[in-house]
Amino acid sequence: MKTQYQKQAASAAAMKKFEDWAQGNREPIQLQFGTPDMLEMAKQGLGELLRHLGKLFIEQVLETEAAGIAGPRSKAQAERSAYRWGREKGYCVVDGQKVPVARPRLRSKAHNQEIPLGSYELFQRASLLEESVWHKIMHGLTMRNYREVVQQFSDAYGVDKSTVSEHFVEASRKKLEMLMTRSLSELAIDVMMIDGTVFKGFSLVVAMGIDRFGHKIVLGLRQGATENAAVVGELLSELAERGLKFDQPRLYLVDGGRAIRRAIIDHAGDAAFIQRCQVHKIRNVCEHLEENEGHAVRYKMRCAYLMDDEADAKLALQKLYGELMEANPSAAASLMEGMEETLTVLNLRMGKKLMRSVSSTNGIESSFSVADRICRQVKRWQGSDHRLRCVGSAMLFAESRWNRVHGYQQMGALVSSMKAAYARRIPQQQAAIRRQVSAPSVPT
Repeated sequence: MKTQYQKQAASAAAMKKFEDWAQGNREPIQLQFGTPDMLEMAKQGLGELLRHLGKLFIEQVLETEAAGIAGPRSKAQAERSAYRWGREKGYCVVDGQKVPVARPRLRSKAHNQEIPLGSYELFQRASLLEESVWHKIMHGLTMRNYREVVQQFSDAYGVDKSTVSEHFVEASRKKLEMLMTRSLSELAIDVMMIDGTVFKGFSLVVAMGIDRFGHKIVLGLRQGATENAAVVGELLSELAERGLKFDQPRLYLVDGGRAIRRAIIDHAGDAAFIQRCQVHKIRNVCEHLEENEGHAVRYKMRCAYLMDDEADAKLALQKLYGELMEANPSAAASLMEGMEETLTVLNLRMGKKLMRSVSSTNGIESSFSVADRICRQVKRWQGSDHRLRCVGSAMLFAESRWNRVHGYQQMGALVSSMKAAYARRIPQQQAAIRRQVSAPSVPT
């Protein structure tokens, strides 16, 4: 009995042989269809006619390939290397459903083994079925309603809930593996967003990058909390193993967690320009205030963040800090905590459109909403990787629908500004190290 690997190898060889034959064959495949039958099908609808013609065409392709290998039916041929071995019921994959077809069987005269038909292997590819199921589930179709929505052929099968679930599990597992292993060495990632969320009862950390042309790319995800430096550090180490360089100047957008900042500094050092999410900061400050007080504070903070100069923005925030110290010291302390890192984008000098795009982690949070919409259909979570598979699939689906960030034309100015600032940081760091080394030791 052949192993799965041997079957896959034989199938691939048969498809390659069929492709070579099809590319070199100049004779058209002719399909004969009676006019009365055409009229009867057309009365039932044009869709029914096209589906029937498609099925007949597939069977004609199978018969054409069989004739090319074993010769015409019922004709003696002394030099033939294969002979027919009847027919059997088979299927092909059409729009995510298995449609039954009659498959001719052939056997080799020399080895007395069955010869696989490359056209049949091509029409029967499981990857087509899995990909079709994955796309339909991502667009909101539930497995319970899959048969009622998808089934177009009256005799189609393989669209039951359990079968669809098996195909989606396999497809989502492949999507997750692709997301977690694809190479990052060729990507010029100038901005990285790292954010965490609690999703269906478990914590998740996601890293998303923005390249030189403004495209957003999901870099990786890991189960765990952003407050855990080990989780974030492992995620960044995994990105480094996949080719992402951390010695290049890059803007890092974070939600404010200290663990994220510490992990970024450990990997990137002085090449990291950390921008605290301004939306998170406004939200954190206003949570300490009454609702009627929060509106004014929110407005003043937004106005400060929209200023052109970092010094002016800092003065405005310090003035607001003085006002909050009298009304609510807890809110004032929240405002001052990490205040300078909320103004990093002002110091880097870029256009207003791009500044609004890279001053918050809204890009990742929008993908979280897509994942929540897709996974809302799941009633029972099973298996250790069920959540990761669903979230990874949702992230890749969201990535395929993302537009470029607003102001992406100004990415070149941002990169130049970071390089200039990084060049100034290096001598300052070296001078600080020399002062530390030359400082006299204090006797204990």
